[in-house]
Amino acid sequence: MSARLFCGFLLLAVFLSGLNGSRPAVNQELSTIFNELWSLDVNRMTPVIDYTISIQGRASFVSQGIHTVQDQASQPLFSNVNESKLRNITTFSSFMTLLDNYERSTGVTEQVTTEELTEMDLFLDAVLETKVMKHSISSSPLGTLRFATMKKPERKWRRILDSSGFEHVFVGETKSGTEIIGFHNWVQFYLQEKNQHLDYKGYKAREHDLPDQDDHVLNLQFSWHGVVKPVGSAFIGTSPEFEMAVFLMNTERSTTVVVNIDQCQMELVVIRHGRSLGTAYPKLLSSNSRHVRQHAH
Repeated sequence: MSARLFCGFLLLAVFLSGLNGSRPAVNQELSTIFNELWSLDVNRMTPVIDYTISIQGRASFVSQGIHTVQDQASQPLFSNVNESKLRNITTFSSFMTLLDNYERSTGVTEQVTTEELTEMDLFLDAVLETKVMKHSISSSPLGTLRFATMKKPERKWRRILDSSGFEHVFVGETKSGTEIIGFHNWVQFYLQEKNQHLDYKGYKAREHDLPDQDDHVLNLQFSWHGVVKPVGSAFIGTSPEFEMAVFLMNTERSTTVVVNIDQCQMELVVIRHGRSLGTAYPKLLSSNSRHVRQHAH
């Protein structure tokens, strides 16, 4: 496991004063910051224009460890992606070069080559140059990091990103051949689906909140190398720098925060084990501004 690659996890999704009840109230401060990042995410792919997804049917309930499920989606999730555009955007192209650097199974020691270390540095450099990441650093509520007063903030940033969480969240792993852990990135999903290693089984949502092809967050079910993930979730179309800025976090406790980003309301979940990141992902609560209309009633 390369420890250098946890580029930027969850810098903003944090600073809660505590968790209340089953779901915390919407964090307006973080929602404001995240929407600023959203507006700065010029590398984000546009639905229908840059990619097309086919939502299809609602996935059935299955327990963890089940290998056979009823397929509610006969077609792939991604019916089209402008891959040439992906490869012409530095953060996307450098991100994609990293995806084959990892062992799929947990517990397998990875040998990191000089070439792979160079690929990591190129990706980090590209991400740190984006307006999204620069704004996330300057807007961070985590004053203890004191980025502005550091003589060499990038060096400190790279040390903060020294974690194995990147592989878990952005690439995905299998545990004991029976469980998919992590795997919350749409580019990895698309590439694995394209190479026929992944089979989309359908969406997961409440009865009154059906997703559509314009949604930038989806809850979904899929199998990967024959192992089923009963419920997964991912941003769709967003850039690597946006996801890392939203997910970066420097806290020693697990956190769930509800935020509104664009037309979606979601929970951002971050689970840590001591000082190490366990997982991080968005969980869609409401799309197409339904939460706004419900609040108005």
